[in-house]
Amino acid sequence: MKVISMALLINHALRYVIDTSIKFSIDESHALKHSLEVFNYAKEIYDYQIVQYPFLEKQKEVIFASAILHDMCDKKYMDQENGVEMIKHHMKNYLDQEQLMMLDKIISTMSYSTVKKNGFPDLKEYQMAYHIVREADLLTAYDLDRCLIYSIMCEKLDYKNALKRVVEITNNRILKYRSDKLFITNYSKVVSLQLHKKAVKKVKMLEDTIKTLEDTIKNY
Repeated sequence: MKVISMALLINHALRYVIDTSIKFSIDESHALKHSLEVFNYAKEIYDYQIVQYPFLEKQKEVIFASAILHDMCDKKYMDQENGVEMIKHHMKNYLDQEQLMMLDKIISTMSYSTVKKNGFPDLKEYQMAYHIVREADLLTAYDLDRCLIYSIMCEKLDYKNALKRVVEITNNRILKYRSDKLFITNYSKVVSLQLHKKAVKKVKMLEDTIKTLEDTIKNY
């Protein structure tokens, strides 16, 4: 295992997010701010889980690197396999071969669509590390403005239709995370309940906004 300063590893990963987001036109919903938010949630879940799973200390580098870099191979913006290989090349001086392999497996199998299609992978001793990163990413999805930004920037929807898209995705996907039992850790179960309640209120607000916009158009 390479002995690298955690600060250097984090800085190196964040610089890759910045450069790759520019190169592949990755919008705000999946760029630096999102990486930082997933990283922060991953740290909090890690701190909670390490009490029960002390072996996670040896996996910290993989957990934090995966949290920061997970969307830099997103198939919405690039070929996923090529994206993963570019990430591994960038991190080769900071993670050893086993760590790079586990980073690959985590970020390649953690997306909502992949989990819904294939279920959870079996990553042996890295299974909890996988769930930490995956759950951290899911928790950020309760920020509905991320979906709004993506709908406007990438799907090229106008504001009203972007709001409708957010309501649709929230009702059909995000508000089902808990009933679909996608949260394994107690930390995420507690925090997701709080975020779920806020998202329900936000959806009602968005629906009211949509109705107001539609009424305005009718009366114009």
